Amino acid sequence: MNIALAGFMGTGKTTSGKVLAKRLLWDFIDIDALIEAKEKKSIPQIFQLYGELYFRNCETAIISEVAEKKRTIISLGGGALQRKENVDALKKNTVIICLQAEPSIILLRTMHTKDRPLLLKSKDALGIIRELMQERKESYQQADFFLDTSSLSPEETAGALQDILRHANIYPTTS
Repeated sequence: MNIALAGFMGTGKTTSGKVLAKRLLWDFIDIDALIEAKEKKSIPQIFQLYGELYFRNCETAIISEVAEKKRTIISLGGGALQRKENVDALKKNTVIICLQAEPSIILLRTMHTKDRPLLLKSKDALGIIRELMQERKESYQQADFFLDTSSLSPEETAGALQDILRHANIYPTTS
């Protein structure tokens, strides 16, 4: 079994996922990092050179591979659940937890990074965040569990994720 962390950028998927993996003594995989390594380009470069469709196709191929692993925390890209084939591949062996946060918190968490290609195109980043969150809302509903990380640190998020898993009897408790 695996645990996939889904949700919008800036909700803590990667940072909290690393903390959770360390606590559980599981592997950690960041889908975006794997895409960058495979393509030898940053996500913004991939978007600029090849477009979002190319990126999404790379993402689907990697999710298909990673979904076969065991005892792995998987940090998904913000739009990964929009493709049915990604959800189908994950649901075979993975519990999907959607991390959520208020748009203003997401803006604060992402405003100083240069690796957010969908935000870099606009002067109204908060508007883009709200628009994309609304666009992805239905796809996020495919998750098994939900956690609002707006007021949580990465460590607190990892603890809350452990609580969710423990209460659902999904994994044996480890520190």
